[in-house]
Amino acid sequence: MNSPVAPPSLAVIAARVEQRLREFLEPEHARWAAFDADLAEPIAEIGRLVLVGGKRLRPAFCHWGFVGAGGDPDDPMVVNAGAAFELMHAFALFHDDVMDDAASRRGNPTTHTVFAQHHRDQQWAGEARRFGEGVAILVGDLAFVYGDMMLAGAGPEAWAIWNELRIELNVGQVLDILGSVRNERRRHKAEQICRYKSGKYTIERPLHLGVVLAAPERAAELLPALSAYGLPLGDAFQMRDDVMGAFGDSAVTGKPVGGDLREGKPTPLMARAVEAASPAQAEVLALVGCTDLTDEQVASVQQAIVDTGALADLEATISRLTHEAIAAIEHARITPEARDELVALATYVSQRLT
Repeated sequence: MNSPVAPPSLAVIAARVEQRLREFLEPEHARWAAFDADLAEPIAEIGRLVLVGGKRLRPAFCHWGFVGAGGDPDDPMVVNAGAAFELMHAFALFHDDVMDDAASRRGNPTTHTVFAQHHRDQQWAGEARRFGEGVAILVGDLAFVYGDMMLAGAGPEAWAIWNELRIELNVGQVLDILGSVRNERRRHKAEQICRYKSGKYTIERPLHLGVVLAAPERAAELLPALSAYGLPLGDAFQMRDDVMGAFGDSAVTGKPVGGDLREGKPTPLMARAVEAASPAQAEVLALVGCTDLTDEQVASVQQAIVDTGALADLEATISRLTHEAIAAIEHARITPEARDELVALATYVSQRLT
């Protein structure tokens, strides 16, 4: 499958958000580095993550929810909201990398591994792993607070959605980590986790936040219409992420090959594979969740997933959900420009390879 080209507007939105992030993070870094030089590198980690990559999808969906409801695309508030999403997402990634013990993110070493190595190099007291993880958690917490600061001046309707979004994200992460250790393979549970740990906060809630920032009085009219688009597309987005987590090329994704298989993630892909597996295939799939899987074993698991028909079935589901989302947005009472952009984004996010 060839990766679709991102809508040109995505790069424009990303550039504005990145500029705002620099304007905010650089003075913060300078302020705290001047206070104590030991703070320079931890705070710089936030910029290292948010300014060196990422698709900026959450700012884009927030932007088009805002414009779709009649907001001025040049309003600084929607740019600030986009920056808030990137900082909140960074918080989740810092913590997620600790929970998954991930070695790389976006092609670079993860924060907890960087600081664990500092600990070893300096021969400091205590355990290197715990030190690295502790720093990464605190850096994530800082990103969380900085995200809130970017929403200063937003109305109560926006804060209600922002708070609900963050609760949903954390609930999804709790279910995800429980599902991993329990070897959860029930399809309905996997799809619930898929929706709450990523789908809702990537697409549905950014759209909602954009609407209430622009026109809170239209919330009752527009939020259900945008949920009819955002929920199925959010599911398709995370299902695509699950395919990449099981089959993706690390040179493209910036993550280890088969990372989700080693972690035993409770994904809709694995749920389908287990449901359809023969006894011999089930024996191979039982390897999922072993952190010391060899590359040959990963390849065997991948082949079993394909042979059960799970991958083909999930691809068909992604296509169906994407079409459902596009059909829904065609009927939403938003501006024509926003509708066209959301249709283009639907194709991009559901078929991307990174």
